[in-house]
Amino acid sequence: MSHAPDTEYRYIDSADALRDFCASLKGADWLALDTEFIRENTYYPRLCLLQVAVPGNIACIDPLAIQDLGPLLDVLYDRSIVKVVHSCSQDMEIFACLKGEVPGPVFDTQLAAPLIGLPEQIGYANFVQEMAGVTLDKSQTRTDWSRRPLNPAQLAYAADDVRYLAGIYPAFRQKLADLGRLEWLDAEFAQCEQADRYLHVPEQAWQRVRGLEKLRPRALSILQALCAWREQVAQEKNLPRNWVLKDDALTNIARLAPTTPDKLAAIRNLPQKVLDRHGDIILEKVKAAVNLPPQPLPTGRRRARPTSDEDALADVLQAQLRVLAARYEINSVSLASRKDLVALAQGDEDVPLMRGWRREMAGNELLAMRDGERLLSVSNGRVIISDT
Repeated sequence: MSHAPDTEYRYIDSADALRDFCASLKGADWLALDTEFIRENTYYPRLCLLQVAVPGNIACIDPLAIQDLGPLLDVLYDRSIVKVVHSCSQDMEIFACLKGEVPGPVFDTQLAAPLIGLPEQIGYANFVQEMAGVTLDKSQTRTDWSRRPLNPAQLAYAADDVRYLAGIYPAFRQKLADLGRLEWLDAEFAQCEQADRYLHVPEQAWQRVRGLEKLRPRALSILQALCAWREQVAQEKNLPRNWVLKDDALTNIARLAPTTPDKLAAIRNLPQKVLDRHGDIILEKVKAAVNLPPQPLPTGRRRARPTSDEDALADVLQAQLRVLAARYEINSVSLASRKDLVALAQGDEDVPLMRGWRREMAGNELLAMRDGERLLSVSNGRVIISDT
């Protein structure tokens, strides 16, 4: 596939140059987009560079040098222009924090890659290698993008993030269309445009903590209250949430439910500076939550251990999944995990397999197998699926 390796990039660090570049994008149906940011010391990502490309036109735009990004945002939020990205979540989070909404429509090549047989969640470098036969330079992976000036190697690295994306996209999209799979992505791409996916609500912060399903109701209530408090503090002070209080400390507090400063101080993994700054409010949150009923766990986190029959049914579904994946020349792991198949065997349909293109390709067929509407048999060493 073509990848326009010789296209020069422009480094844009003035308002006039930005207006000129945005004017040059007039009439474009799509553009490739990427961002560079840092967030090691902050809660919110700090945007440090924007890369935009259309065929023959690549720019690295410096938001630290340009106060008014209005002309660029007008282009990015123009719904007549498709924004082509690879693994869009972190990029979209930046725009959601910036404007409360994200640019659309989106075409995420990472989400689309499994539909042509590439691995799920394939990284950008591997995607370019597979699609364009180009090995990207990874030497700038750990760059501090907030430091100025950026050197030519850093800018070339950043430009490559959209250079090859723009070169690959047209043929990649056409291949999906030829396979009749382009529309299968509509639902997933629409979800990428939901700003609430990227704006973290403090009351839901507890869902990111590991091991929730092992907590008793009282401990879960306390953890939920403490996580909401920690998220609010992190947002207000623009600090990483673990700088306020780490997950293991939150979990220990929730399990032990301390009622006095001494009992709180006796908990492991609780630094003295946390006790000094937040000890009183932590005890208040524990006291207020200790007798409250917890919010219910998400469906996928409260599944019981499968019975032997459910495990066996998941094995049957796994065999059927492999047959279907081979039919579509796609990796079966991209369709469903073993965990999804066990959930389906247990009667839980709230899994990725039952949404979007995965349901079209395999989910409905596996559901029919689970419900006794399909037969699995062997003929001449081949697995055969048939109607009952």
